[in-house]
Amino acid sequence: MSRPADAVIEFLESEKARGVSHVFLDEGAREGLRQLIRRSQTKPATGDQGPQPALKSSPLPAAAVPTKVSTEGTSKAARLDSLRRQAESWAPAKALGTLRETMVFATGNPDARIMLVGEAPGYEEEKKREPFVGPAGQKLDDILKAMGLSREEVYISNLVKFRPATPRQTTNNRKPSPEEIAACLPFIRAEIGIVRPACIVALGGTAAEGLLGLTGQVVAMRDSWHEFDGIPVRVSYHPSYLLQSGANLSIKRQVWEDLLAVMERLGMPVSEKQRGFFLPKA
Repeated sequence: MSRPADAVIEFLESEKARGVSHVFLDEGAREGLRQLIRRSQTKPATGDQGPQPALKSSPLPAAAVPTKVSTEGTSKAARLDSLRRQAESWAPAKALGTLRETMVFATGNPDARIMLVGEAPGYEEEKKREPFVGPAGQKLDDILKAMGLSREEVYISNLVKFRPATPRQTTNNRKPSPEEIAACLPFIRAEIGIVRPACIVALGGTAAEGLLGLTGQVVAMRDSWHEFDGIPVRVSYHPSYLLQSGANLSIKRQVWEDLLAVMERLGMPVSEKQRGFFLPKA
């Protein structure tokens, strides 16, 4: 008779065969695994009452068995387009009931050397169906311009492909939950696998947590290099944090130092004027 644990083992073995070394589990998934362990340690009682009925198994939480995504096409653009079509009706995300209906995928150059990853679309992004097009997107455009780049030269995406919902929602946004990130994580992983950028910039703590499994504050994550599937990753503040901090020169300089590190890592030209951006005036 097949046991619930057998399905988990079979899944993990198949993922290992595909070269996957890490599987994201949220707290609900961990609790499901704990229940399996407790059941395996429970001995059926015997005696005057006779054998006890077997415990009924309940299905594991969906996040415990992430669904794979496949791609079609020979070019990067074609494979990304196949991901986009799958994301439109992605059952694990739809089943949560906590995300809105409009899908916002990604934008930019499939051959980009730099990939920027945020957390989830907001009101403006949902309306235009493109990531980073609201006030935070305008700030990102300014950052890219200071680097000597345009949106068309980089690849921009989010962990979650749908705007997280709230009661009586209008223009207000919220960050995605671990369950929402887990449901959409196969897509960002697939995007990274297709684009294979020379460097990834994780914008904000939520993006860093989802991609790298880091916890804590961005201030502790930045100023050093991380890695995702062999690709160097730099963590920096989300552009919306720059807006919230107003004219805080120190925060602007920290973000710029993160991006200077990216430029230097990729061998991009950096002028003395660029090196001096957002430094206190003497």
